[in-house]
Amino acid sequence: MSDEQPERFAPTSGRVMGVVGLLLAVCVVGFGLADPDLGFADWVIAFAALGGVLVWAAVLRPRVSLVGEHLELRNMLGTDLIPLAAIEELAVRQLLAVRAGDRRFLCPALGKSRRQLRGRPAFGSGAVAGRLRSKPADARTTVDFADFAEQRIRQRMEDERAARGIRAGSAEQLALAQEVRRQPAWPEIVALVVLTVALVVTILV
Repeated sequence: MSDEQPERFAPTSGRVMGVVGLLLAVCVVGFGLADPDLGFADWVIAFAALGGVLVWAAVLRPRVSLVGEHLELRNMLGTDLIPLAAIEELAVRQLLAVRAGDRRFLCPALGKSRRQLRGRPAFGSGAVAGRLRSKPADARTTVDFADFAEQRIRQRMEDERAARGIRAGSAEQLALAQEVRRQPAWPEIVALVVLTVALVVTILV
């Protein structure tokens, strides 16, 4: 499965407000730097730039993807690559929660609203899953996207365990959980540090 194209799930919330917030920050920084006569103080420009990076990192950067044999959870300041066969528990509530070995991973890019969580049967079993499997792809328009994404990830988890010959809850699965990798989001981390320092300096000067 490592040759497959990455399968990326669109975030379920926050995109519109995130884009609006980022555009506002860009406008303040752009106009402030381009035309000093507008009267924007240096600290206001630094604050807007810091706010824009925070909006990007916290709201727009997070994403859930299936990349080869891994579940990729991209969060604010880092990306976790989790072997699909190592995942012991997965749940989509207000955010995505995954457990592999003794570690728990969260990602806000995939989640359900409180209204969706009230009284809705689990997607992986029962009538909901049966109805979905019995319909062609173009007739599944009423299925919640978060439910679809959860079921898709579970399917890939099962496929990977079968391909590796690993049973759920086995010692092999626990050992595989040690292969989880975390990649720091260095551009965002550096930008936040630099802009925070710039904001403090411009306020004190």
